[in-house]
Amino acid sequence: MTSRPPHRKAKDHRWEGVDLLPYKEDDRALFKSITRQVLFSDPDMHAELRYFEMAPGGFSTLERHVHMHAVLILRGCGHCLVGDEVKSLEPRDLVTVPPMTWHQFRATKGEPLGFICMVNAARDKPQLPTAEDLAKLSSDAKIDAFLRNEPG
Repeated sequence: MTSRPPHRKAKDHRWEGVDLLPYKEDDRALFKSITRQVLFSDPDMHAELRYFEMAPGGFSTLERHVHMHAVLILRGCGHCLVGDEVKSLEPRDLVTVPPMTWHQFRATKGEPLGFICMVNAARDKPQLPTAEDLAKLSSDAKIDAFLRNEPG
């Protein structure tokens, strides 16, 4: 059994004993102004609970993968693309990202967006969209506006 503290205090969306990490290591500018904190990761749980925070105007990578996500918005406002839907986000919203579904989260320009994300502990690598995938997504005017960071 893994040893872990039974309780961690949080202040200003930072948890005691939890490292503030970069979202990903990638030089292709597929995301902007986002950090990650791994709150729980234990093989016995078969899941990982993470907190992501985007600075105003930040965004996650547009991607899809075999594993699903469960997301709880804790702070701020923004928008997300999940499949063929663009939705506005505010605190306490729940978002489920099904397997192999294109998704991306964006913070509004006025405030940070922070959310808890639960995923499988053993998960596959994300797939990035091809030019053909992007063309298909962009054929929908609402998705095109979202991808150009102009949600309506």
